[in-house]
Amino acid sequence: MPFLKRRRFVSVIGRKSQVPDGMWMKCPGCNQAVTRKEIDENQQVCTHCDYHHRIGARKRIEFLVDPGSFQETHMGLQSADPLGFVVEETSYSYPKKVKESTEKSGMTEAIVTGFASIENTRTVLGAMEFGFLGGSMGSALGEKFCRAADDAVRERLPMVVFSSSGGARMMEGILSLMQMAKTADGVRAMNAAGVPFISVLTHPTTGGVWASFASLGDIILAEPHAHIGFAGPRLIEGALKVKLPEGFQSAEYQHEYGYVDQIVSRTEMRSVLGKLLAYLAPQ
Repeated sequence: MPFLKRRRFVSVIGRKSQVPDGMWMKCPGCNQAVTRKEIDENQQVCTHCDYHHRIGARKRIEFLVDPGSFQETHMGLQSADPLGFVVEETSYSYPKKVKESTEKSGMTEAIVTGFASIENTRTVLGAMEFGFLGGSMGSALGEKFCRAADDAVRERLPMVVFSSSGGARMMEGILSLMQMAKTADGVRAMNAAGVPFISVLTHPTTGGVWASFASLGDIILAEPHAHIGFAGPRLIEGALKVKLPEGFQSAEYQHEYGYVDQIVSRTEMRSVLGKLLAYLAPQ
């Protein structure tokens, strides 16, 4: 008798179906069983509750741009080890951590930049990769952002950046914190040149990235339920000695109080950006 793959019964919306293992998954947002194919075909967004699963930078670009239009730039910029950072107790070095993260994510830095077209409007595009050291901002990331901003000014193109970050990269110390001022100056240069900058916040956008270029967009969009903020709630409450409101670092709260211009589902992002870019692109 030929080998039969083990099967299980799964109850889906009141109906029992016999399906192979691995085809179904439970959505973290609504706890309903959904097929992986269903999620894959909907850009990793739950069709029941709109829960946005985390995606990588290259997958985001694939969903967003006109087919075949993305041309990556500044690929040679990678993290160095300016401070010779080592955890003494374990002899765990920064270069080793970067190598492991590269092997895991397939990325050489926490941001991808390039030229692309979105609904036939040419733009400079950046997408951060949380899978590379938590999307942390070090010297290489700051330099890539600023060079992309220079590209936007030189070519007179709008710039769109998708942020996903835990903040500054501690292994580069003060050099990492300096990227906040550096990237903010890159945004200033775009403002001075009359080049629009659209910042899109995804889950999570925190720390020095939110406190610098991510919060400086001419238009700021956010994916639903994205966690947005500078420091953790416990740290803020401890420093200010106040009780913070529930959910104050959610995209919805930030939108209600004017820090975010619009909350846009991933499945609608291409259409919304296409319209905005067509309106704002320098003539």
